[in-house]
Amino acid sequence: MKKLISSSLFLCLTIFLFTRCNNATQPATDNAASKDYVDVTKSWKLGVQMWTFHYFPFVTALEKADSAGIKFLEAYPGQPLGGELKDTFGIRMSALSRSKIKQYLQLKGMSIVAMGVISPATIDEWKQYFDLAKEFGLSYITAEPRKDQWNQVDSLAGVYGIKVAIHDHPKPNMYWSPDSVLAAIAGHPNIGSCADVGHWSRNGLDPVECLKKLEGHVFGVHLKDIKEFNKTDAADTAVGKGINKFPEIFAELKRQGFSGMLSIEQESNWYNSVPDVINTRKYFETEVAKLK
Repeated sequence: MKKLISSSLFLCLTIFLFTRCNNATQPATDNAASKDYVDVTKSWKLGVQMWTFHYFPFVTALEKADSAGIKFLEAYPGQPLGGELKDTFGIRMSALSRSKIKQYLQLKGMSIVAMGVISPATIDEWKQYFDLAKEFGLSYITAEPRKDQWNQVDSLAGVYGIKVAIHDHPKPNMYWSPDSVLAAIAGHPNIGSCADVGHWSRNGLDPVECLKKLEGHVFGVHLKDIKEFNKTDAADTAVGKGINKFPEIFAELKRQGFSGMLSIEQESNWYNSVPDVINTRKYFETEVAKLK
């Protein structure tokens, strides 16, 4: 009788453990697949850095971005607003100009996600930029902060809940390499990278390897393509027409779980860049759809 009871208990325990293991592992697999599909590529925002249209006032640039099917913007301080507005975009905009810009954006269903590239001289100026970013609901500020500002900028970013993404310009800019960006990030959780993949190629660096170095710290991306590798003054061209391997770049961003904005920034064909922006949008959509 004791043998029978022991055997029955052992059988019940085996069934119980097998059922628990099955139930514990299956949802985790489903959740991982769901997260990969919903939270990564489906959350990417394709935007445009307004510098692409910097020969035009802000309100005209809005029209151009909208006509290209772009709804997300990275504004740059100093762009004349245009229309009946006499200000330039930035911390010195009047209350009226700020209100009008918000109306323009709402009318077109557009939003400013980021602004830059800025390099404020003082912490007080940084505070003014954070105030502007908060007013317009920005996710991050693209910047090249001075080394002696890192601690205070990181603290302000934490207080405001707005990240600071360090941009990489070509050599001899202090942030030309991901190593210099990592130095600024160390111990500063609110500072990360705005990965300008075109400038990395100008600096003779492989954008995919740069992204790998910065894994977990990429807050935004500048989509830029160039005609020649390892030439700091290489000419721009439309994304997908130059030397950058964007399918590999997109795949690496997906692997990392990047979930921010990719801003088209083209510094060529200045007066007629809308067709290039449209082609970049279509290229982006096609290549991202191929990602597995």
